[in-house]
Amino acid sequence: MKSVCFYFQVHQPYRVKRYRIFDVGNDPEYFNDRGESDLNNKKIIEKVARKSYIPTTMLLLELLKRHPEFRVSFSFSGTALEQLERYAPEAIQLFKQVIDTGRAEVLGETYYHTLAFFYSPAEFEQQVTKHRDIIRRLFGVRPRVFRNTELSYRNDVGEWADRAGYAGVVAEGWDPILGWRSPNYVYKAKGASSARLLLKNYRLSDDVAFRFSSRDWSEWPLTVEKFGSWLGGAEGDTVNLFMDYETFGEHQWEETGIFNFLEALPAELSKNAGIDFKTPSEVIASYEARDEVDVPHILTWADTDRDLTAWVGNPMQKAAIEHVYALENDVHMANDHKLLEDWRKLQTSDHFYYMCTKWFADGDVHAYFSPYESPYDAYIAYMNALSDLRLRTQKHGR
Repeated sequence: MKSVCFYFQVHQPYRVKRYRIFDVGNDPEYFNDRGESDLNNKKIIEKVARKSYIPTTMLLLELLKRHPEFRVSFSFSGTALEQLERYAPEAIQLFKQVIDTGRAEVLGETYYHTLAFFYSPAEFEQQVTKHRDIIRRLFGVRPRVFRNTELSYRNDVGEWADRAGYAGVVAEGWDPILGWRSPNYVYKAKGASSARLLLKNYRLSDDVAFRFSSRDWSEWPLTVEKFGSWLGGAEGDTVNLFMDYETFGEHQWEETGIFNFLEALPAELSKNAGIDFKTPSEVIASYEARDEVDVPHILTWADTDRDLTAWVGNPMQKAAIEHVYALENDVHMANDHKLLEDWRKLQTSDHFYYMCTKWFADGDVHAYFSPYESPYDAYIAYMNALSDLRLRTQKHGR
């Protein structure tokens, strides 16, 4: 029996508005919910919920009713859940209904979708705890598998997850790390006594997430019959299909047929007696680890490099992330809840992603996701906001 494991990332940042140098010292509101539509967090959440989250979750509910064997899993950032509660509560209710079926698993992650593990272990721990609390409050469950921001992983992430009691961690199944091995098996995390690694099959995942509507792709159009034959022919115990939830309806518009594809997929896969569906925890419980995977350097699911260069690959990005974490002690000493929240929202990885200056295909992807006219505009707005936050911490220190 071979399993298919669906995992969907649900994340939305608090985007920094076009914060000008003249605003420093005068405007403590960095995150725009008014005006500019491309940076208006409220309008963005409402649009994404309408186009993607609500119709996709309604479809998943129907599929779970129609196919008792069907399983899915989610990782929700705290910043997405906050905004959905405020601006699109229907989406939260639908997610609750899916999770209440008992056939949808929720993964753990950092509340603010940050790279704090690599910059501040103490801050990382606090964000994971806060995330666990909101998942318990909204959905009544406790995460058993961990997903670090942007699937960022290194051996010490697995070691931490093991100590924290997680059954496993999801990560990228990148060829240079795996060598001759397939991502379609459960692996032992190096340095961990029991935590397991579930690795994304990036080729099959990206066929849906990125290539589905590309008429330049030699395999277009992607039908459920074709995709089902690829899954059925794949070696291994589990094919892990990890992707952004916005794949459905936002990145791949309804007009592409993406919802029809998703609706037909469980039935097509169920025709194959050798395929079933499992959540990450069920995969870990069902299959023995085939080998140990050593990841000595940071691995992510972004760009062709699969490292942190999508977020810290140029001097602007490095300066921005170093400056925000340099404020950690001062922010905590200020003992001001609003200041702490703003500082944590400024840690969200998307801010640094928008500053990326890569070229070619990677650059196109960054430009697609960025609400700013250029990486330099993103940097200027961010650093101006950070300058104001620094002034606020200094006032508390007087």
